[in-house]
Amino acid sequence: MAKKSVTARQNKRERMVAQYAEKRAALKAAGDYAALDLLPKNASPVRLKNRCQLTGRPKGYIRYFGISRVIFRDMALNGKIPGVKKASW
Repeated sequence: MAKKSVTARQNKRERMVAQYAEKRAALKAAGDYAALDLLPKNASPVRLKNRCQLTGRPKGYIRYFGISRVIFRDMALNGKIPGVKKASW
């Protein structure tokens, strides 16, 4: 489980990216890169990292479900993800 400060920082970045999205798009379309430099660094979507929504784990992230592989396996084995079952042959 990631530290609460790390997940809080990620949430803050996500809010800031959403807040400045329209402004960034307008400045990019206008080609005003000097004004883009004046925006906060965390307003850039490049600084976001995919993290598990439940634990905050950055590695082993499954984009389709939004969770890490560890949590995905636990939830699938417990039957909490519909349509997913353990393979056996």
